[in-house]
Amino acid sequence: MPSLKHIFFLVLALIAFVSLSCHETPEHEQTFYPYWHQKASLFELLPDLDSEIVFLGDSLTDGCNWSEMLQDPRVVNRGISGDTTYGVLARLDEVVESKPMKVFLMIGINDLATGTQAKEVVYNIKQIVKAMHKKSPDTEIILQSLLPVNKDFDFFKNHTSKTEHIIRINRALENFARTNEITYLNLHPLFATKENKLHPDFTNDGLHLNGSGYLRWKKAVEKHIN
Repeated sequence: MPSLKHIFFLVLALIAFVSLSCHETPEHEQTFYPYWHQKASLFELLPDLDSEIVFLGDSLTDGCNWSEMLQDPRVVNRGISGDTTYGVLARLDEVVESKPMKVFLMIGINDLATGTQAKEVVYNIKQIVKAMHKKSPDTEIILQSLLPVNKDFDFFKNHTSKTEHIIRINRALENFARTNEITYLNLHPLFATKENKLHPDFTNDGLHLNGSGYLRWKKAVEKHIN
């Protein structure tokens, strides 16, 4: 039978183990991946423009040459493939340093793919918007909905299984935008089938957009440019 002394030390060891387990560094607080650092370091060195119009987000934003697409030299792309709400929060100072005229924001699908809950995604997006307002109060923020996804494609299963989460997030973002007098751009219905899937005309992998998809996105945003 173990002595009281042995039991005492076993209890201490168990407490220490539980404490360490509860305080492991969350994935989103660990060092960001190499591509994130490559792009973020480049953004830091690029010159600020007068009356910048910033497109901010993940691979969906990163995948388009917005300045060329919109034929507007004021437009700059601050998308980073694979980015999350946490990544945007970490690099937000560079985005608002130029005091941009407008910021088109879309972020969150990668959070869902890595297990972040919808309510946490919404909370983080709200923090991004509030931080931008605080640091650059004259910047107009165009809060864009998340796009639909399509699990019929055999790619990005962690992303394309999140249809209900996306709908829930978009509903919360629309309410937030309405109550805070922020421009909300609901792109979701422009790309969705009747089943709320990303229409196959606009994608070849169920997550990202093809050329036709970006042309449709362009038509939706260009009326908000000037």
